[in-house]
Formats: sequence, C-alpha cells, structure tokens
Amino acid sequence: MYYLGIDLGGTFIKAGIVDENGGIIRKDSIETELPKGVDHVVERMGEISLKVIADAGLKVSDIGYAGVAAPGQADNQKGIMIYCSSIPFLNYPLAERISALTGIKKVYIENDANAAAKGESAVGEAKGYKNSIMITIGTGIGGGFIIDGKLYAGFNFAAAEVGHMVIDHNGPECQCGRKGCWEKLASATALIKTAREEMANHPDSVMWKICKNNLSEVNAKTPFDAKRQGDAAGTKVVDRFTCYLALGLTNLINLLQPEIITIGGGVSNEGDYLLDGVRKIVEKEQYSRHGEHKTKILKAALGNDAGIIGAAMLGK
Repeated sequence: MYYLGIDLGGTFIKAGIVDENGGIIRKDSIETELPKGVDHVVERMGEISLKVIADAGLKVSDIGYAGVAAPGQADNQKGIMIYCSSIPFLNYPLAERISALTGIKKVYIENDANAAAKGESAVGEAKGYKNSIMITIGTGIGGGFIIDGKLYAGFNFAAAEVGHMVIDHNGPECQCGRKGCWEKLASATALIKTAREEMANHPDSVMWKICKNNLSEVNAKTPFDAKRQGDAAGTKVVDRFTCYLALGLTNLINLLQPEIITIGGGVSNEGDYLLDGVRKIVEKEQYSRHGEHKTKILKAALGNDAGIIGAAMLGK
C-alpha cells in the first residue's frame, strides 16, 4: 500500500509517495505561488500530487489515502482549515478540495507541526514511545504532542502552539500579541537577530568573517561556527539561545513528562554540539531531576522529509 504526503509551505509545496514503512519512494516540489490566492495554491497542491503519483509509476487507485500537513488550525475531523496566519485559509474545506483535484477519496489534514510529530512517532526517533513531543525550530517554533500513542490536538484543534509559551514577560513583542514568547527568543529567526546585534556591538567578531562582512548572509549556523573558533560574541549568542531553548523544554517536561522530545528544523543539525548544553540546563532545572526516569532529548530523525512522511502517516 502507498500513501501520498503533501507538505504545504508558504514558498514551496512538497509531495511524496510513501510506503507502509514510512519510506519515500518518490518526491517532488513546486512553488506555492501564494500571491495568486488560496484557491490557486490548492490547485498547485493537486498538480504536484498527480505529478508525483505518475512519476512513481503509480495510478491514483494505488494510493490508500492522502495526508496534508499545513500551517494553521486544522479541523482533522471535518477536513477544514479553520485559520492560518500565513496562508489565507478561513474555514476552508481543504480535504474535500484535494480529494476533488486528485481523485483520492480519503484525505486527512493536520497542522504541519502535529504531522511532523506523528511522523517521528510512527517511523522516526520517537518510534516505540507512547508519549513524545516534537519541537521544530525554524522561522518560529512549532510543536506536536503524542499522548498515549495518539496525536493530541485539543478540543478545538489548536493545541501544542508551544512557540507562544511566554518565557520572559518583559521580552520582545510577538505577532500573537504577547511579549516574550518562546519563539521570539529561541527560534532560528531569534538566533539570527541576536547574532546580528552582537556583530554590530563587536566589529572584531569572527562572525563577520564567516558571513563575508554581509549581515544578510548571517544564518543560524553562523554563531555556532564562530563559537567553535573560540569567538566570544558567537559564544554569547549560542549560550543565550541554548538557555532559552532549554527553559522552554523544561517547561514542557514539567507539564507533560514525555518519554522523549525530538528536535527538528535546521538548527537541530548542530546535533549534540547544541543539545549537550540544552540537556545540562534541563537536567538541573526539571522538576523530575531526582527521579530514575527522565525525558530523553534527541535530534529528530526525519529531517526535511518530516512533513511529507508525517502527512502520509496521518491515517495510520
């Protein structure tokens, strides 16, 4: 049996054919073309879906179901995108439209971070654990909860918006209307912003050399590379980021006590160079620090394919 996974992003739509074991046998992507409107975006989703099915040498009838991972509040029971701040969904019948465009009768939809958590639980690093959390660090911070083996979305399908957990109530303003949200302090966006600020204050920082004296070339890897070279400013940026990331994770552990937390997104590619520092802080601050059983914190396994695989696992 094969499944279709669709990962909707603001810039690209990715689609893939996934087998029963979570292996991708064919994948492709297409530009979202968001300025042309939501109906056009959904038509593009249908277009790339049919293309990847054909490229895999399959027919629509070979596909058991389709799953869609999309940003925003997804009613996975009615197949409706209730709301999304980045793509203009408002009570949009996404599952019905994808079914009509592709001919696939059964279509599941889910918030993209929730879908990624489902994928990690089904075939990734969290496989075999009944209670897990996945955190995705990117432009913001996304989260997904697996409780007793099931994806938890809340009664209104808006659960696990962990990026809007306040870490510092005197912190920077967030687009959600609060101040000091976790994603304003520990996202890749926040990391880059802090790096640029420290570079402005330290013209001798190695970070300038790494980014070729161009602030627009600064990325989430820049301060880590600088820290590896013993740069004080880069070290300060990484240590601040590590602290804020650990504070949020500690809050989640104290609240839910999952068996494992997996970390995804580009920053997770730093692996243990980042996570060892995070673990030290969490170990010191978590309420369960004196107990025998403690939450594991590991890099997520599915990488850039988390959305496709997670979407394809939604019916399992």
